[in-house]
Amino acid sequence: MDILIAGGGIGGLTAALALQRDGHRVQVCESAAQLKPLGVGINLLPHAVAVLDSLGLLPALQAMAVPTAALVFANRHGQTLYRDARGLDGGYSHPQFSIHRGDFQMMLWRTAQERLGADALHAGERVVGARQEADAVIAEIEHSDGRRSERRADLLIGADGIHSALRRQFHPQEGPPRWNGMMMWRGTTLARPFLDGRTMVQAGHRRAKFVVYPIAPPRADGLQLINWICDIRLREDGLGGGLTAPGREDWNRPGRVSDLLPTFGHWRFDWLDVPGVIQGAQQLLEWPMVDRDPLPRWRQGRITLLGDAAHPMYPIGSNGATQAIMDAQAIAQALRDHGTSDSARLEAALAAYEDERRPLCARIVEMNRQEGLDYILDMVEERAPDGFERLEDVIDPAEIDTFVRRYKAAAGHRQQPGPDAQVR
Repeated sequence: MDILIAGGGIGGLTAALALQRDGHRVQVCESAAQLKPLGVGINLLPHAVAVLDSLGLLPALQAMAVPTAALVFANRHGQTLYRDARGLDGGYSHPQFSIHRGDFQMMLWRTAQERLGADALHAGERVVGARQEADAVIAEIEHSDGRRSERRADLLIGADGIHSALRRQFHPQEGPPRWNGMMMWRGTTLARPFLDGRTMVQAGHRRAKFVVYPIAPPRADGLQLINWICDIRLREDGLGGGLTAPGREDWNRPGRVSDLLPTFGHWRFDWLDVPGVIQGAQQLLEWPMVDRDPLPRWRQGRITLLGDAAHPMYPIGSNGATQAIMDAQAIAQALRDHGTSDSARLEAALAAYEDERRPLCARIVEMNRQEGLDYILDMVEERAPDGFERLEDVIDPAEIDTFVRRYKAAAGHRQQPGPDAQVR
């Protein structure tokens, strides 16, 4: 079967590798004319790492990523509210990895070149639309030099991100992404490892939050590449989103340290000097926290969506890249289960893929609009804005534990950790 994937990001490349493994002829169109390791850090949850392991990628991940030991929630004074053991430390079958997004994408791209063939990956080609003819789909391609062409396939997968041209073709009245009033500044800094050098921390509350975690093993000089995120709420808007997001020209623009220090300049913890990390930034980008409403359907005939094109969500709970990877596994499995020998089988496979993935991802979108796991921070900030002597005097630790486990189960964590999750 000839499959064309629009988008050479994490979801698209993982899908390409999974489908090629199953014997399909796969091509990928990537709008960037030259791929570079852009971006900052992301987390890959254990169920996503299991998928990557099945594709033979675990050794490469182990060499370049940090196996996350725990996710710690803390207040804006640096006091621990909850420690959730992650990956192998939490009893899962696979690690959770913190990794540089650009380096990870480049590794996937190189692997796809090796397995699919370099001529199957088309850089500088953006899928801008598609039409269907009999038992084929024709993708309309815009090249980086301005030329136009077409590519023919049996199946087209739109993995072209939150600004997906295919999604817009099928839902032209949807409009721009929905902004929740929060701006994010994301940076990387070389610094001494904090805590155990393998922990991710989310500190603060809904108006101002600081997230930090290492994304590479320590270097010979003892320094470690640290990824950090500053969230500042600029506008209140209720729970559902719906503000008009800043224009696309404001996405991924360079950030300014001076915008962050008025909020985070005094956040000095026993275990981390937050303003020092911010001021040491090697790179600093800013963009709005946006998502889109869940769609009533992803597929149109021989075309379907995947990843952010299908279900863009707030970056809460490490779900963005993870859910795209799970999409890739699901569509490959659906094609194996139902076959592709005729249109009826293909349509059944795409329906099965969507039936499995769309309800779960819609649920995550809605949970993240309610702040997801970050709601823990707000509960404690509301009850103890000046900090606490004992957490038990502020909130029942069992209440936090129940909340975390409920969210993780709803978000598709396939193996719940055992007693290693600790409240402190």
